[in-house]
Amino acid sequence: MSFNDVKIEYLKNIRTPQDFKAIPQKELDKVAEEIRKELVRVISNNGGHLASNLGVVELTMAIHRVFDTPKDHVIFDVGHQSYVHKILTGRYDRFDTIRTAGGISGFTKREESEHDCFGAGHSSTSLSAALGFAISDKLSGSDAYTVAVVGDGAFTGGMIHEALNNCRKDLKLIILLNENEMSISRNTGRFAKNLSILRASSGYLKTKRATGSFLKKIPLVGKYIFNGMKSVKMFFKNAVYGSNYFENMGLTYLGPVDGNNLDSVEKLLREAKKLNESVLVHVKTQKGKGYAPAEVEPSDFHGMQPAGVKSRVEDTFSGVFGSELARLGKENEKICAITAAMSDGTGLEIWKNAHPDRFFDVGIAEEHALTFAAGLAANGMRPCAAIYSTFLQRGYDNIIHDIALQKLPVVIAVDRAGLNPKDGATHHGIFDVAFLSQIPEMVIYTPITYEGLRASLAAAFSFDAPSAVRYPSGSENSTVIDRFYKNADFSHIGIKCDFDFAEKNDAVIITYGRIVTEAMAAADELRKEGVSVGIILLEKLKPYDESAELIKNSLPENVKGVLFLEEEIRSGGMGMNLCDKLRGYFGQEGIAYDILATDDSFVSQSEKGRSVYDMAGVGRKDISKKLKAML
Repeated sequence: MSFNDVKIEYLKNIRTPQDFKAIPQKELDKVAEEIRKELVRVISNNGGHLASNLGVVELTMAIHRVFDTPKDHVIFDVGHQSYVHKILTGRYDRFDTIRTAGGISGFTKREESEHDCFGAGHSSTSLSAALGFAISDKLSGSDAYTVAVVGDGAFTGGMIHEALNNCRKDLKLIILLNENEMSISRNTGRFAKNLSILRASSGYLKTKRATGSFLKKIPLVGKYIFNGMKSVKMFFKNAVYGSNYFENMGLTYLGPVDGNNLDSVEKLLREAKKLNESVLVHVKTQKGKGYAPAEVEPSDFHGMQPAGVKSRVEDTFSGVFGSELARLGKENEKICAITAAMSDGTGLEIWKNAHPDRFFDVGIAEEHALTFAAGLAANGMRPCAAIYSTFLQRGYDNIIHDIALQKLPVVIAVDRAGLNPKDGATHHGIFDVAFLSQIPEMVIYTPITYEGLRASLAAAFSFDAPSAVRYPSGSENSTVIDRFYKNADFSHIGIKCDFDFAEKNDAVIITYGRIVTEAMAAADELRKEGVSVGIILLEKLKPYDESAELIKNSLPENVKGVLFLEEEIRSGGMGMNLCDKLRGYFGQEGIAYDILATDDSFVSQSEKGRSVYDMAGVGRKDISKKLKAML
């Protein structure tokens, strides 16, 4: 579809869902065109999730035609396909700002709108939350409906099935299964299609309800006849189709229906609403619908970079990780790779193509991925699990109980470590250092160059212990290399300094990761003011005794202040661990110690004129202010 001739007429007047409901039915196709035009325009410029949102245009429109938010609760799994929902709930005038500094979030966010009843950013949480809403409504006597919009990919996550196991029939709960990639339904062929149409028709459902009501009213035997007919019906249905998983879990199942046909979806949702019980509505949508490039290659338009930003995975830490792991796998046939539905994002497509028999995508199941890795390691393999820092949080117990407690040599590649300026709090990788530091015998590497990443991986696979190699998103920084790695031996993992041991420095900043660029900027400004500041860059954090010994031998004489800087939470992090140890070496006399880290709060997106480091209180101005106060 070409959007050149599509003029924005309706969207600019939609300030509430009621404004959208007032639009005549015959004009809704035009509204859908306007929405798709704006999705392509804004996301192509700002970056974000395009294909999935193009696919749910009609589905989201139908939801807001049938239900009444904020009284009714609509919960989107992950929340990355909620852009249409935002447009229809009064945020069109701010849609240009999505995923930008000071703009609206790329996910659902309670603080942003009363129509976002539950915040999200991670997969498979929607149904558990929806159950909480539906049961609380029942307990309070509310007649509100709760709608959970769940993509088929989320069904690879265990939480969805745990929630299904906990579903009750007596709730106003509607689960919208949006199948846009995986083939879940076993109902194929013309006969199955015709039956699904029959089951979705109002006449069928009305007759079914009336028949059931009539049979139940027959004195003494009515209930038994009704239950007997249900059993016979299920016997023949299962013989023809096989068992329906959702009906076996006690849910009424409706569908499948074409999720890109607004009339069909709206009709089915209205029928589901009449049932006054827990219902699963199965819709099939096309990712990228209405925009030819995204229809052909939906994966390329899933998570887009902003305009002008390079997105070649080969030029990123993730790409270098994937290439180096593939090279190591060629040398060692015991190495295998595991991803939790993120093979593209983590660079493991490279490994998958090189060593397909040793590649395992377990779906959105980080806990399983880590314990699976533990099982492989316990039986002689050398597994590497590549997981985003923000998603690794889900597997904390598995790391402790299944990997570390048994001292198994699992390598955890912690991708996207550090603050995330675009996606905000749900995707900040700021907890992994603190929670991994608490685990006995865990080794933590923090490379900030491609060569450092290669060396860290080689070291992690060289000994029998659990280890984590954490690295940021994006590419390496040439100014960091010029400052810390001139004539350096990349294979020697430890610390790098931007000063000579004999050089006098009033203060030293000890840091790791991408935030070193903020330390460099602050140090340069202070030097202009006559304050000499050196920087120690850590490539390996834990064991902390080892790191502290290296720092002790590198600190310049007569240094007055030592500032530990990190874009991680303060509590339990690098600063707290090393500060204690250095105080043990040098005592309190003569040296001031302090820590600058993200404190006891969740960091939001950046604002206009303020970087995500500034928002977290760890930017260059914060560093300068802290050092001046110390000295």
